[in-house]
Amino acid sequence: MNIFSNLLSQATQPTVSKKQRRGIEIKSPREIEIMRQSAKIVATVLKEISELVKPGMTTADLDAYAEKRIREMDATPSFKGYHGFPGSICSSINNEVVHGIPSSKKVIRTGDVLKVDTGAYFQGFHGDSCITIAVGEVTPEAAKLIRVAEEALYKGIEQVKAGVYLLDLAGPIEDHVKSNGFSIVEEFTGHGVGRNLHEEPSVFNFRTRELPNVKLRAGMTLAIEPIVNAGSRHTRTLSDRWTAVTVDNSLSAQFEHTVLVTETGYEILSDRTKL
Repeated sequence: MNIFSNLLSQATQPTVSKKQRRGIEIKSPREIEIMRQSAKIVATVLKEISELVKPGMTTADLDAYAEKRIREMDATPSFKGYHGFPGSICSSINNEVVHGIPSSKKVIRTGDVLKVDTGAYFQGFHGDSCITIAVGEVTPEAAKLIRVAEEALYKGIEQVKAGVYLLDLAGPIEDHVKSNGFSIVEEFTGHGVGRNLHEEPSVFNFRTRELPNVKLRAGMTLAIEPIVNAGSRHTRTLSDRWTAVTVDNSLSAQFEHTVLVTETGYEILSDRTKL
């Protein structure tokens, strides 16, 4: 889940009064093992949704399924109630960039570019991941956009290891996206994840001097999540105060993984291919 950076300092669980810990947390082996489980729950739900989604379903159908499955695995939905968000998933279609609210009125159709983002809170730690689904047969442009967005995620992940900096991840992501004629959304970034859904640092997908270029350390857990637009990188937020859309009505795609930094590289905690 992407969210504005000023929410990083606010508590993840709205029903809990304790303030979020500040700073970048290094997870212990015990905490990392719990995060493996929370991220596996998220990966399981997203894999199942990718297999069951079909034209005629609504995004509310997917939301109900996700919540049911998360709770069946002894976790709670990270997103539901987060700063008032009403769903267990963010479901964003076509020109919707992030934070789409599930609705029984939003019918999924053939040709849609569907982003499904969800999180699970398990034994005190969050997992977070997002996929983009091509619903039925999509246009060649949409297919390319989805492919490039997923490739961009892995271009960034491949750089991860202790001792590298955030710009070492951001550069390859930005270069891959722009070389394919697309743009990177800058209003939303990735983030640290763990005890809180959004922790420091902000994990950006573009070269910038506006955000701290943090050096990675083993034990850090990051939600890396590039958002790629077919047209302009700029977005606007709808009157529901959640759903962000492209300003030019162009398509948008997003992929996200929860990633553990190790001394020699990385571990993708939300890897769906290992289920």
